[in-house]
Amino acid sequence: MSITAEQIPGYRTGTWTIDPTHSEVGFSVRHLAISKVKGKFENFDATFVTAENPLDSTVTASAEVASVNTNEKNRDGHLRTGDFFAAEEFPQLTFVSTGAREDGGDFLVDGDLTLRGVTKPVTFTLEFGGFGEDAYGNYKAGFTASTVIKREDFGLSWNAPLEKGGLLLGSDVTITLDVQAALQA
Repeated sequence: MSITAEQIPGYRTGTWTIDPTHSEVGFSVRHLAISKVKGKFENFDATFVTAENPLDSTVTASAEVASVNTNEKNRDGHLRTGDFFAAEEFPQLTFVSTGAREDGGDFLVDGDLTLRGVTKPVTFTLEFGGFGEDAYGNYKAGFTASTVIKREDFGLSWNAPLEKGGLLLGSDVTITLDVQAALQA
């Protein structure tokens, strides 16, 4: 059974743009095999187009990799180098949806993620927050989406051995999007 627009309270078709003051593009990766380092991209943009059939909706998104922020200046500088993002050569990471689907009660958004010049299919699991009007009369939608990628699949293979064994960084990177978007008139 497919979800319909009528089943989503407040659903409206149209073009939505991200509200960067109420949104975040974040990531986390295992560090020292004991904890996670979290970061975010400060500069990002996205456009969503909601269709009559919600599963026909689309999204295009990008983030400036040089805007990476892990709250540690030296680490951020290293992340911008060729060891990681190669920000000068590959200034943007992008996501373009290729489809949406339901799977066992989950709403999934499939698409192509491009990072460091490498494009791979990924699937975001969407947690829908709802729709509502802000104090200025703007109609908003909110959701959280997440996926896990293997950083080496995108050429992010730098690592360092630990004295007691193992590696400094884990392979899995969790990408989490906390999004609020506004319907355009």
